[in-house]
Amino acid sequence: MAILCRLVGMIILCVASVAAYADQVEAKNWRFRVYLDEKEIGAHTFTVQKSSDQVQVISSARFDVKVLFINAYQYRHEAKEVWRDKCLTDLSAQTDDNSKQLSVKATQSATGIHVVTEKKQFNVAGCVMSFAYWNPAMLQQTRLLNAQTGEYEPVTIKSLNTTTLQISGKALAAQQYKLIGKKLQIDLWYAPDGTWLALESVTESGARLRYVLSG
Repeated sequence: MAILCRLVGMIILCVASVAAYADQVEAKNWRFRVYLDEKEIGAHTFTVQKSSDQVQVISSARFDVKVLFINAYQYRHEAKEVWRDKCLTDLSAQTDDNSKQLSVKATQSATGIHVVTEKKQFNVAGCVMSFAYWNPAMLQQTRLLNAQTGEYEPVTIKSLNTTTLQISGKALAAQQYKLIGKKLQIDLWYAPDGTWLALESVTESGARLRYVLSG
């Protein structure tokens, strides 16, 4: 179950990062369904609100994996992010990863942001992004802030093929990308206008972990 924990942790990072839509919405709610193979294991909801100079995003996730009617894995995540000029300026995240408690806080500094976790604290200079799958600018990044662990992680993101996805009963054209990190690979799909549509990865046991937009 350890590899599933890592994959869930990486997937959950994306949902608080909707700065790309700051100029389009004053307030909006989104919901994603999460599947392990064909079984739905949970959902993630979040709300984005825009003020005059910033975007605030509040997210909440609940995942439960049952084996023979026993809850073998549980995941809870609550986060609040603040973005200005499409850069992350504040972050507060609490995670219960199968009873392992994690906390990450980040605040704006003179040169970038200051990150604090249970184990360390450090500064990151420049315009910092988390795993902001909602923001197409993320696809150009080489390092991303992990909102669960607080690590500033190196990544490689490659453009792959175009395809068609079924989303909420509609066939949508999609461009596929692959995000490669130190311990995982994640496939991402985007609509032509940059809207993030879906995510998929494979666990150590070969099961598919999928993240699908539902509304």
